[in-house]
Amino acid sequence: MIRALPLELRGRRVMLRGLTVHDFEQWLEVRRRCRRWLTRWEPRPAPGHPDTVEDRRAFAARCSARDRERQLGSGFGFGIFVDDRFAGEINLNGIQRGAFQNAYVGYWIDEALAGNGYTPEAAVVAFRFAFEELDLHRLQVAIIPRNTASRRVASKLGLRDEGIAVRYLQIDGRWEDHVRYAITVEEWAERREAYLKEWIDP
Repeated sequence: MIRALPLELRGRRVMLRGLTVHDFEQWLEVRRRCRRWLTRWEPRPAPGHPDTVEDRRAFAARCSARDRERQLGSGFGFGIFVDDRFAGEINLNGIQRGAFQNAYVGYWIDEALAGNGYTPEAAVVAFRFAFEELDLHRLQVAIIPRNTASRRVASKLGLRDEGIAVRYLQIDGRWEDHVRYAITVEEWAERREAYLKEWIDP
């Protein structure tokens, strides 16, 4: 059973917390404005299902599903907030225990804030939580090769490139190859001081 965990995680400039229905208006504004920037890298919504971007009830159901994942310890979804404004998301998905002790990391940021280092900072905050609070051994990030913005985040963090997974995920209606990146707790321990100095400590 997961012990009591912090509700908010803080970096130098970002704060991470689970989204609630009260965040819907900010979510809607960012997702509408950044639709073209984001949807080309995301799975399409399931046919016949309400759109979590436009439908408040669907967004509330999504928040409730993330709450259940947190309670079960199977996933931790965080909104990224900059100056108390919603700016994106970073998620620890598909947590597996046993011999694997692994989670998959996904992230996105408001196009207007891209290039300012908020995403790698949020990633370091999430990595610290995953390795030091959840006691995971390995984190993986899968990125479409032509998604240069997301790959820059992986490069800034020095994540290990483990090669191409062919036709790995169906994204925007197409089966896309992904570059698989990873970091283990041993690598985290080696780099922890440098990560915190660059991205977390005042």
